Amino acid sequence: MAKKSEDRKNEEKKLSEKLTFQFRHIGKENPEQFKKADKFCEGYKAFLDSAKTERDCVKEALRLAKEAGYTEFDRGAEYYPGQRAYYNNRGKALILVNFGAKPLSEGVRFNIAHLDSPRLDLKPFPLYEQDELALFKTHYYGGIKKYQWGTTPLAMHGTVVLRDGSIKEVCIGEKEGEPQFVISDLLIHLAAKQQERPLKEGLKGEELNILVGSIPYLEDDCKEQIKLMALKLLNDMYDMTEEDFLRAEIEFVPAVKAVDIGLDRSMVGGYGQDDRVCVYTALMAAVDTEKPEYTTVTVFTDKEETGSDGNTGMASRMLDHFMEDLCEKSGTRLRDVYKNSICLSSDVNAAYDPTFADVFEKNNSSFLNHGPVLTKYTGSRGKSSSNDASAETMARFIGFMEENGVIWQAGELGKVDEGGGGTIAMFMGNRDVDTVDLGVPVLSMHAPFEITAKLDVYHTYKAYKAFYK
Repeated sequence: MAKKSEDRKNEEKKLSEKLTFQFRHIGKENPEQFKKADKFCEGYKAFLDSAKTERDCVKEALRLAKEAGYTEFDRGAEYYPGQRAYYNNRGKALILVNFGAKPLSEGVRFNIAHLDSPRLDLKPFPLYEQDELALFKTHYYGGIKKYQWGTTPLAMHGTVVLRDGSIKEVCIGEKEGEPQFVISDLLIHLAAKQQERPLKEGLKGEELNILVGSIPYLEDDCKEQIKLMALKLLNDMYDMTEEDFLRAEIEFVPAVKAVDIGLDRSMVGGYGQDDRVCVYTALMAAVDTEKPEYTTVTVFTDKEETGSDGNTGMASRMLDHFMEDLCEKSGTRLRDVYKNSICLSSDVNAAYDPTFADVFEKNNSSFLNHGPVLTKYTGSRGKSSSNDASAETMARFIGFMEENGVIWQAGELGKVDEGGGGTIAMFMGNRDVDTVDLGVPVLSMHAPFEITAKLDVYHTYKAYKAFYK
């Protein structure tokens, strides 16, 4: 009787192993990989600190690409397997190509990540003085919780075209000893009415005013001496006048540096990890891929956080025009290349947060340390604005990862009717390219300070490299 009972247990165990599935935990199965992940993330943290805006991100990615042998794409040149080229679109988007052995007509391996992140932009005419303080008026960019940006130390980044056509690069607040900026908030003692507001109006859009200065310029008999002092200081540093704000792109981002999080140093904390974590891992995978079988096209695109419109976003013809140049060289039709290609939309997903468990459907959520998240569809509610990858596409990408020792997981962006979000996957799907999302799970996404797990970052790099291979 005891033997029959034992046999039945063994039978049930075998059946369970055969029929059920569970995502794996990298730290439990491969604890030895943490040292590799930790080392990889030292470069990643340095990248985050150097790439806080889309322009800075392109500059830093381009610097690393050039060191790895990428040269500027030349429409008139001949390219051979193993060669590398880049295309810089207006300093705000970047395309890297690793030329492969197979003809272009058999398709390419697209990997596309976005390099813009939620932030505060200055309004076109931003500087004003009120009640003996100089302030900047802002217009937030992308989806943010506005209250999170109050009392957060900020740095000023941007590009200014002066009246004479010269260009000035602005950066204040990143180096040790430089001044920083801040949005004030109401003291708790006087905040009774403010705390009755809905959370989304804790700070309203028109209250995101950045403190610029409080000292007057006494040598001038104007009414707004404190504003004048701010203008004088900007003029001393960058030759700017007030008119030059109309020819500028000025962004304010958190002045924090990327750091290790936790006693075990297992996580990375920093600004802009959505989606620069996928930019960095894709960049490193491209750099480390030599002589691929298929040509790889790595795209770092702008404007995803506001819908991907504009001539540096994925809704533009930017990629089409570049691919047309490649096709002309090989006598291939662009439509054939797209149809035979596959694409990773490399974007992050929301990591399960036990503090706010009610908005997640646990069986279909992604977790820290379980690897990159394969997201079949994004969108909201009824999969609106979603690519929704096919079964065949899912199978191909799962195969790439499992054949190359990548620990991965699948997940959705929260419960069905809790909200939702989109990625650039639909823009590639609309080009007749088989596409799926794959990226790093993130805690506190879109906050001024986001959290990722080092093991997930490293295995995402491994997944992208396997895809290129």
